[in-house]
Amino acid sequence: MRKLSLLFMLLTGLTGFGQTSNRTISGTVYDATDKQPITGVTVKVEGTNVGTVTNQSGQYQLTIPEGKTALVFSFIGYIPKKIAIGKSDKIDVKLDRDNKALNEVVVTGYATQQKRSVTGSVTRVGDANAEIRIDEPVGKSDVKVTRTYTPGSAAKVTVRGTTSQNAIYGYMAPPAPVNDESYKGITENGFQNPLDNPLSTFSVDVDAASYTNVRRFINNGQLPPKDAVRVEEMINYFNYNLSGPTDNSPVAIHTELSSAPWNPLHRLLRIGLKARTVTTDKLPASNLVFLIDVSGSMMQPNKLPLVQSSLKLLVDQLRDKDKVAIVVYAGAAGMVLPPTPGDQKTAIKEAIDNLTAGGSTAGGAGIKLAYNVAKTNYIKGGNNRVILATDGDFNVGASSDEDMQQLIENERKSGVFLSVLGFGMGNYKDSKMETLADKGNGNYAYIDNITEARKTLVSEFGGTLFTVAKDVKLQLEFNPGKVEAYRLIGYENRMLNKEDFNNDLKDAGDMGAGHTVTALYEIIPAGVHDSFSSSVDPLKYQKVQKPAGSYLSNDLVTIKFRYKEPESDKSKLSQAVVMDQPTALAATSTDFRFAAAVAEFGMLLRESDYKQKATFDQAIEMARAAKGTDHDGYRAEFVKLAESAKLMAASGLAAKE
Repeated sequence: MRKLSLLFMLLTGLTGFGQTSNRTISGTVYDATDKQPITGVTVKVEGTNVGTVTNQSGQYQLTIPEGKTALVFSFIGYIPKKIAIGKSDKIDVKLDRDNKALNEVVVTGYATQQKRSVTGSVTRVGDANAEIRIDEPVGKSDVKVTRTYTPGSAAKVTVRGTTSQNAIYGYMAPPAPVNDESYKGITENGFQNPLDNPLSTFSVDVDAASYTNVRRFINNGQLPPKDAVRVEEMINYFNYNLSGPTDNSPVAIHTELSSAPWNPLHRLLRIGLKARTVTTDKLPASNLVFLIDVSGSMMQPNKLPLVQSSLKLLVDQLRDKDKVAIVVYAGAAGMVLPPTPGDQKTAIKEAIDNLTAGGSTAGGAGIKLAYNVAKTNYIKGGNNRVILATDGDFNVGASSDEDMQQLIENERKSGVFLSVLGFGMGNYKDSKMETLADKGNGNYAYIDNITEARKTLVSEFGGTLFTVAKDVKLQLEFNPGKVEAYRLIGYENRMLNKEDFNNDLKDAGDMGAGHTVTALYEIIPAGVHDSFSSSVDPLKYQKVQKPAGSYLSNDLVTIKFRYKEPESDKSKLSQAVVMDQPTALAATSTDFRFAAAVAEFGMLLRESDYKQKATFDQAIEMARAAKGTDHDGYRAEFVKLAESAKLMAASGLAAKE
């Protein structure tokens, strides 16, 4: 009987132990001023390294260790808040803005980059429980910033000042290795006189990597480098409400004309392209090769582990008729999974989960092997594609941007397309990955979190992977009787020579199923003269052109649009004419005003020579009023980013060039 009593007590104790399991707390973080959800807020369990960040809807979910009683919420530009954990498993929080915070404190997110006006030194100590201490004067104040972190955990950032008590300002991930990111230099498009240059020719760009990379910089507490800002990619990150083609053509074209918000005397022309939407069940069979960088530089949590989680989301979208192979590369390249049908999801995911990082980076060898596997298993009329996941830091074999360009140009002749997914920071090689995607008949996305992976690989599955029109080019002819000068905003690395438009051998951008593309032209109307209008003396040896006033047509511009079907080498042509009939800015579509706000924001980040009267306040208010339905919250997130960037710009928190 005594033994039975002891056994009963033991079982009772075990049952009680099981009931003390950790709680899961969830909720939403809002801006106390405008009641909008805030993306990227750090949520920490006080006294631990347990934390998370809010998603694009401002939501978070966190498992609370036993005995912990408080959560700390922090985000750049807001006053941190500590909330006691009560009986409820849902805790919604409102954060108050702190407009002084960024003027008083310099805290960089992932590297030891400094505000340009700051002088001082940064000490980095490498042992496991290192304290990183930064003692620097900021403006006329005397501020000490102490970051204490354990590698792999979030860092606690404590701010000490002479005029205020010590306070925890926020939490950030541990610093990455020495910053060695690379971006291709951009020389902005200038205004052109249509008498001298009547034609503007460029390739479309459906990439959106620049926006997510810019978002990463801003969420980490600093403005992006100027060359990281590609305005067209920022605009094209967002979906726009355009109707698709009504005939058999793969793409429909739309236009809208109004005044430029940053200069009401100028006009802004929006050109919108909408690719044909194809339902998933009607998409052709896919022959995919996952080409995964497993070199040593991919060890960080936001690299290979995020790659693995992202690709598993894509695996869930595959059908029985699809097949996937996995090729990896580090010091050498090899195939770790032969072509496997899409219904064998467990086997594919196990192969992804078994990957580990280490070694140097033979990217060129990996690309060659991946293309060979894709070509060996080529599906005629299908979607044959290599999906490259990397930070772009190739250092063995063919590795320069020129090497990569030549390699991809040779491989694309096989009919295999390329999608490039960029990950990580610190040694991120944007220039190389943009080159790969541009030259490989593919698209380029930067994945900074699992939410972005879902957007790219699930929500936009068809557009990311299934091409409906390739080598898409636009050529605009401006009427000098109506146009004093014009400028294409962005697309600097997509400009083509005028003769390239009719040359079917000239490569251009591709559009996937359901994709939208937006291009903006700023136009100076005839008769408006300002600092951007230019003139030259009459020519002595050539025939004098007709004066601008002799062109009497009411046409403003003629748009020619050329594309190829995915399996064709011969292009097709269509065109549209835009009349000189602008709409008042307030009467334009929400899409027009939102795209204009993103363009204005991009020009401010680039410190553009053409920003004119652009301001952060104007871009923010215009975007806020033009959010539309915004089901996924991406436009609301943009408003928050712009507000953070405004504070950083006022405080000089620029990235190190």
